[in-house]
Amino acid sequence: MSDTKGTNENPWKLKTPPGTSEYEMHKDVKDGKEILVCTVGKTILHYDYRCINDLHNMLQEHGNWIFLGSADEQKPVIEGTVEAWGRSEKNPLGGWYGLKKGLRGRFGMYLPPLLEELGLAELEHNPKNNRMRAL
Repeated sequence: MSDTKGTNENPWKLKTPPGTSEYEMHKDVKDGKEILVCTVGKTILHYDYRCINDLHNMLQEHGNWIFLGSADEQKPVIEGTVEAWGRSEKNPLGGWYGLKKGLRGRFGMYLPPLLEELGLAELEHNPKNNRMRAL
């Protein structure tokens, strides 16, 4: 087993911000592109790997707490949240960081705990309405 965290053999073991669900993430390559693989039960989501640095940079520029605003792809988002930024045409990617059609949402649920694990952000762990900020 690899000592390096974030691999398929040694994924990051994370909990959603409220601490109610566990999931795993690891780095992989698909079609020549670096991705994050997020496994939640039997559901597998993919995010563009750039989202880690891009989200951290956005948090640093924002400079204060920002609400997560997690939502499924089919649901509307609250503007000014991490979720809205993760699908915005104004982010560095120019749209969705989620890569699997139908499962592109929940950016504000699954990415913030990874940034906390990596020491890049501080995250609240309330039952609802959690926020994050850059460290």
